[in-house]
Amino acid sequence: MTSQTYRPPTADQIRRAPKVLLHDHLDGGLRPGTIIDLARETGYDALPEQESDKLGLWFREAADSGSLERYLETFAHTCAVMQTRDALFRVAAECAQDLAEDGVVYAEVRYAPEQHLDGGLTLEEVVEAVNEGFREGERLARADGHRIRVGALLTAMRHAARALEIAELANRHRDSGVVGFDIAGAEAGFPPTRHLDAFEYLKRENNHFTIHAGEAFGLPSIWQALQWCGADRLGHGVRIIDDIEVAEDGTVTLGRLAAYVRDKRVPLEMCPSSNLQTGAATSIADHPIGLLRKLHFRTTVNTDNRLMSATSMSREFELLVDAFDYTLDDMQWFTVNAMKSAFIPFDERLAMINDVIKPGYAELKSEWLFRQTAVTS
Repeated sequence: MTSQTYRPPTADQIRRAPKVLLHDHLDGGLRPGTIIDLARETGYDALPEQESDKLGLWFREAADSGSLERYLETFAHTCAVMQTRDALFRVAAECAQDLAEDGVVYAEVRYAPEQHLDGGLTLEEVVEAVNEGFREGERLARADGHRIRVGALLTAMRHAARALEIAELANRHRDSGVVGFDIAGAEAGFPPTRHLDAFEYLKRENNHFTIHAGEAFGLPSIWQALQWCGADRLGHGVRIIDDIEVAEDGTVTLGRLAAYVRDKRVPLEMCPSSNLQTGAATSIADHPIGLLRKLHFRTTVNTDNRLMSATSMSREFELLVDAFDYTLDDMQWFTVNAMKSAFIPFDERLAMINDVIKPGYAELKSEWLFRQTAVTS
């Protein structure tokens, strides 16, 4: 009998597989019930629904517009209930627990501190509350038998003018749970070069940053993020496909930007379900991740906004397995890519790969050997 590791994994195996998440927004992953609770506590009365199931469905449908700008509007409600220390602590703790329950062993979760000041908190207090929440979530997950490590990415909104301030904030907290910096928001009209002072500062401080690029605007935003700003990773980067030509006979030709991205091993933070909602892709089967994986770009799988996309890391992998017949070996490839690209020290990344990720997948891939024993027992 030959190994069965080349068969598509089951849903249960996908859930139990160790996963690494690099692109997840804190304000895009709240539990609907938590939003309702926090709205009640803070007096926020603009929620479109008051029942958990209906509210979750509303977020999904509102995000299914095909427009990035409309997609971003849904965050008005989540940010509105995340304006106190207790709210931020709870949301962060639940985020860590939910990811751990889904098999995520390492996550970098991003949020924009400047969007959580309406209740009187300072930028420092926002960061401290979220960091403490992540630590509590890690502790509670461990008590439930799950291990996870969560790092924070501080995001500056690209339409605002606080990028340098947020970059300095990220640098001050780099030894207390903040692993890097990001800019996010609508791409059109707000190129990353508007925030060159922040990126130059981070480079001088030997700090890490990723940039949302190549989701809604295309190749120019990717080129600017890399060649002008010096991004370590690309948030989405899905439009790099526009610089790749596939001939009728299957021959593939890479343009100079695409070749640079592949040759330099620039990590691409792909978010399949979210890309469908914002119009960056038309279907999972047609998502560029399929070709990019074949061409050995450093692609990673991510959730983006679990609430708006009604998704999880397990669901994202299930969709990819269905579309591309991926195996546990493919899942491991994506996961190792992500861990290699994380913003924690090299020795810690290596330990996660060798001591957590590879053993986890090896155990899953060997289960078929004991299936008959389990049946007879």
